Amino acid sequence: MDDNFTLKWNRSNESVPNVTFSADYQMSEMNNWIQLPGCQYVADTECTFSFLKLNVLDEITLRIRAERGNSTSAWYIVDSFIPFLKAQIGPPEVHLEAEDKAVKINISPPGKQMWSMDRSRFIYSVVIWENSARTEERTETVYPRDMIYKLSPETTYCLKVRAELPLQKKVGVYSAVHCVNTTAENKLPPPENIEVDAANQNYVLKWDYAFANVTFQAQWLYGYLKQFPEDHSNKWKQIPGCVHVRTTQCVFPQRAFPDRVYFLRVQASDGNSTSLWSEEKEFRSEAQTVILPPVLNVKTTSHALHAYVGASREPVDLHRPLIYEIRFWENASSAESRILQEQTDFTFPNLKPLTVYCFKARAHLLGEKWNQSSDFSDVVCEKTKPGATSRTWLVAGICVLVVSVPVAVYIVKGLLRCLNYVFFPSPKPPSSIDEYFSEQPLKNLLLSPSEERTERCFIIEDVRSMTVLEEAKGTGGDLRAYHSPTLLLLGEPPAETQHPLSRGLPTSVSLCRKRIATVFGGISRPFPAIADGEAGPGVPL
Repeated sequence: MDDNFTLKWNRSNESVPNVTFSADYQMSEMNNWIQLPGCQYVADTECTFSFLKLNVLDEITLRIRAERGNSTSAWYIVDSFIPFLKAQIGPPEVHLEAEDKAVKINISPPGKQMWSMDRSRFIYSVVIWENSARTEERTETVYPRDMIYKLSPETTYCLKVRAELPLQKKVGVYSAVHCVNTTAENKLPPPENIEVDAANQNYVLKWDYAFANVTFQAQWLYGYLKQFPEDHSNKWKQIPGCVHVRTTQCVFPQRAFPDRVYFLRVQASDGNSTSLWSEEKEFRSEAQTVILPPVLNVKTTSHALHAYVGASREPVDLHRPLIYEIRFWENASSAESRILQEQTDFTFPNLKPLTVYCFKARAHLLGEKWNQSSDFSDVVCEKTKPGATSRTWLVAGICVLVVSVPVAVYIVKGLLRCLNYVFFPSPKPPSSIDEYFSEQPLKNLLLSPSEERTERCFIIEDVRSMTVLEEAKGTGGDLRAYHSPTLLLLGEPPAETQHPLSRGLPTSVSLCRKRIATVFGGISRPFPAIADGEAGPGVPL
């Protein structure tokens, strides 16, 4: 236990008198054996020894033998072990000092050499109970020099303490029970319900107090001093701005308390008397720091989106760097992605082109025991530019368009030519056909009625009756001619036979013959006969 070890063994023959035992030890790096102090020529079957001058973390081997006069037995080798791992934590020393509603406890850590490296790592567990009601026990974890609060005045309390090393999973033995009587209640009670809030660049210390016309003062102590068993009552310091305060709060700057653990306490005074100190309030400044949302800016480049995280509009004096988190998502989707880094410049490559992305950011302050985060910044959305793939497709589309437009125009013109040829044929025959109709009369057969040239001819009977033949235009009716033995076809009649009514008409025998040849060319049938005495109607030729 602690620095002391006990070696025990059994005798093989109890009837043999005057037998003693001796033990030796050997360290892991030693070749020789050394006599074990406290275990030489022992008549009993156990001995106690310590390793005050040895490294408790080195492996050690023991051996023991029986001796009687000049005779000795063979050595018995004990399994090797490491003293630190084998040792058990013993009971600590406890000293108590009573107040009216509290007990001040001072604990001395167990051991000397064995636990010299772990004195500040001990955790002490206290079991306390009212002496008249043992069943109402309560267990608290305390520092080597600490206060146990919420007790009743003028009451006897008993307690016991044990030490633990959580990392090594070692639990010690309880100390002896110690009892103490609390004092009568103080006339001026101490302040209660100590709280600390953060506001802008300051801390606000608040407390409750029932009496008026009193002043207050507040003190602070470094938290790490609580780990050591030494007296630190003279290391408490005044909190700036919290001396002779007449209100139940005081304000002090954050920069005066970097990120550490502190203990705060408040005391009341009415001029004639002073209260006891309030309960000590553990204060972690890193947990009270308010981190404001950062300012986020997003810019678009040809290849990616860039986000820049700036300090908040009201910067806070921090003693550790911030870590920034950005969350982003497509505007049309709710699936978020997350990036965490210390740098304030974020790059987002490989995003979809021509897509709207939204961003929000916040800052994190990571501590050993406390992690803090700001609220998210305002959401910023930005649209990506066309990527390389989009530009490639755009160029390809333009090239296809340039090539396809002339082709389409050529195809449309071809279709229109075919449609015109089928539904709107040309009035002139194709050149391949036209060459077979070199003579004008043959060509006239292929002309439409509306395009045929017409001439005016006069048929005059010798009975002095005359019918003027005029063209019936645009009807496409039957062309009929009447023949009479006395019919004369006059183009330009002789002067002696001209009828007075026919004078001045632009007629020509050659033209009339040409017209007859044009209309009746190739037709061998005779004109239909007209009865004597009937006037033949004018027939357009």
